[in-house]
Amino acid sequence: MYVLGTWAEMKPEISAAVGFICKLLQTKATVNERQLQTFCQSLQELLAEHYKHHWFPEKPCKGSGYRCIRINHKMDPIIWKAANRIGLSDRQVFQLLPSELTLWVDPFEVSYRIGEDGSICVLYEAHPAGHSHHHGHRLGAVSPPSSSSSSSSSLAAMVDGSRTSCKDELLLGRTSPSKTYNMMTVSS
Repeated sequence: MYVLGTWAEMKPEISAAVGFICKLLQTKATVNERQLQTFCQSLQELLAEHYKHHWFPEKPCKGSGYRCIRINHKMDPIIWKAANRIGLSDRQVFQLLPSELTLWVDPFEVSYRIGEDGSICVLYEAHPAGHSHHHGHRLGAVSPPSSSSSSSSSLAAMVDGSRTSCKDELLLGRTSPSKTYNMMTVSS
């Protein structure tokens, strides 16, 4: 049984998540380079410590809620700690980051959604069997949206036993009225 996530196992996923959040901070002129580097390093260390007993490569969705970074008009405590280390005030942190952001950091996949009904974008994806990593942080390289087959293909994947991502499970389990969700892949 897998008990403890090692830094080497979590590094690609944590690096993708930290890189994304740091890019968001970098777009604002109020954070200098030294502050940004300190924030990124602190966030990376905080996430590695936070995830070390909640990283399950054999069951990537297990612990997904615990690993999720969430801003919903209330700042995620881990982002908050890293921001405090560089001296950002409450007001500054809320001005620098989206008021609604969900960032899923799971073994083999990191994705995000801005807004409650925004599209889910994949920042990093790897395949457990071959360990071939596909990742990137360049926004704008978006795969064409599939019609409503996104949720039906996810449902088919669950039925035939293949791996379904945590976000697919979230979307399939929604109780709100059906909406069209386009999955976008961000690649380099």
